[in-house]
Amino acid sequence: MCGITGVMYFEDREPSVSMLQQMTDVIHHRGPNDSGFWTENRIGLGFRRLSIIDIAEGHQPLCNEDESVWIIFNGEIYNYKSLRSMLQDRGHVFRTNSDTEVIVHLYEEFGEECVKHLRGMFGFAIWDRRKKQLFAARDHFGIKPFYYQYNDRQLLFGSEIKSLVASGSVSPSIRTESLMNYLTFQYVPEPNTMFEGIQKLPPAHYIKASFDGEMSIHRYWDPMFEPVDRPFGEYVEQIRETLKDSVVHHMVSDVERGCFLSSGIDSTAIAAHMRQIEPIRTFSVGFEGPNNETLIAAETAKALGTEHYSKIITREDFFNTLPKAVWHQDEPVADPSAIALYHVAQLAREHVTVTLSGEGADELFGGYRIYREPLSLAPLESLPLSVRRMLHRLVKMLPAGMKGRNYLLRGTTPLEERFLGNAKIFTEDMKAEVLRVDSEMFKRYQNPFQIAAQYYDKTKHQDPVTRMQYIDMNLWMPGDILMKADKMTMAHSLELRVPLLDKELFEVARRIPTKYRIAEGTTKHIFRKAMEGIVPDFILNRPKLGFPVPLRDWLKGPTGSTMVEQIKASGIEDYVKIDAIERMAKLHQNGQGDYARRLWTIYMFALWHATYMQETTKKAVAAF
Repeated sequence: MCGITGVMYFEDREPSVSMLQQMTDVIHHRGPNDSGFWTENRIGLGFRRLSIIDIAEGHQPLCNEDESVWIIFNGEIYNYKSLRSMLQDRGHVFRTNSDTEVIVHLYEEFGEECVKHLRGMFGFAIWDRRKKQLFAARDHFGIKPFYYQYNDRQLLFGSEIKSLVASGSVSPSIRTESLMNYLTFQYVPEPNTMFEGIQKLPPAHYIKASFDGEMSIHRYWDPMFEPVDRPFGEYVEQIRETLKDSVVHHMVSDVERGCFLSSGIDSTAIAAHMRQIEPIRTFSVGFEGPNNETLIAAETAKALGTEHYSKIITREDFFNTLPKAVWHQDEPVADPSAIALYHVAQLAREHVTVTLSGEGADELFGGYRIYREPLSLAPLESLPLSVRRMLHRLVKMLPAGMKGRNYLLRGTTPLEERFLGNAKIFTEDMKAEVLRVDSEMFKRYQNPFQIAAQYYDKTKHQDPVTRMQYIDMNLWMPGDILMKADKMTMAHSLELRVPLLDKELFEVARRIPTKYRIAEGTTKHIFRKAMEGIVPDFILNRPKLGFPVPLRDWLKGPTGSTMVEQIKASGIEDYVKIDAIERMAKLHQNGQGDYARRLWTIYMFALWHATYMQETTKKAVAAF
């Protein structure tokens, strides 16, 4: 795992090594073991290394034999050994044992099609000296990040936004449309970021940029579900075999490995498979109270026979780490569990350099409770469209809070107008109440439902549950789940691997019929069945908790008042109506409603603004 930075100029100009040094120094946490630079006219590459595979020889930037192809690479390629053998059979000569060099020769052999052969997580950039072309790509699911700024003078890129800012050629400013969408999604949907002019390369996409300043972006893979009605037992066996194979591949490293372990089936499945291969260490965190996950995790670890470590996160621990966590995130992500992830990564890094985790199971196998909604709404959705529309108008006139009103509203609202993924914090009406944004902006910006529409348009032939999963695969997973997973673990120079997000396993999951995913009153039904005999029985059907952060209670006391004061001091009054936030906080503290998630979303934006818009990145680096 590493950090990459680079620049390509569209005029005769050699990049400054000191600039590349600044860009890489700011992401030292991504690669504390080594650094490297390479420049020539118009192109500059920078690299920070966290040594995982081929510790002695994996220095980057790395080139082929005649130095016509150069690469900087962040990630891991799990099938690199088989690719290496194939390439050697075709006459390629290797100088190292690293997976990085495999990509170089793969590019020589297949050009831009090389990405289709890779099984792993990656964000890389290749400079082709013969073609005078930059080729950059991001992995299939978006496990690894890739940010860039493109204008008529240059293409600037890197693993983190702070690298681009540290170059000195980016003046941080807020993209208002991103803020508006953030308030709904609790993250900024790709390809945009909260920074004006800086974008994310979406998952399964690559960039081609030439000397003359032309740049194009292409999608090379699509996580489309296409269910095929085959016997239940056949799918169960395929899941078992493919997940076992994925875990074996994800355990390849030259350093110590461990596993995050919560109270749920996903991480337990990974830990159980790892334990069948070798003795392992597992790690968990939790909060005091009835939903303390460390208690179940400790029981699970004992059943699996792992060496287990856990930590209780106090309210003081949680809030004291916010400044560092916000700096590492680059953009505001209003998922409170990100801070819990920061703490479990810190705990794990005391013992291992690589950890595996269970991200992706819910998106692949239908694990979120909201996926059951189409079943409960089926009686209403079977009514003629004209009847549903009329009923919807009548229901809207019923008093708010009336029993059954919400069910009737949702049941008479088309899926495309009610589901945006696993978070929907602020509605458009709520945003109008808290944002200082011109009313015309609300009319012309690409709103959350318009963003989701592109994915709904591609799945009109599929059932509602499958369409919801596809939305989450393209929005929620890269925007929230994988973004926080990468940033919070790399904050501690810890490599996170996610065996469930493996393209071979997805090829199995994408064919599974909905009736096998959502069945017998539970979610992820077929995955649970596939894990019988592997995962302890007391874990198999436990409800999903995630990291249950007790925000609601915390914000009712002095912590809520402190939060409001910090929001007021953050400098966001040009974007947010502070009096509206104060009203929300007062209602929450008086028990007149649950505003915790909305307050937290504003608070994360405020802390991010104070970090990136009021301070220079240089000062922030000095502080952390």
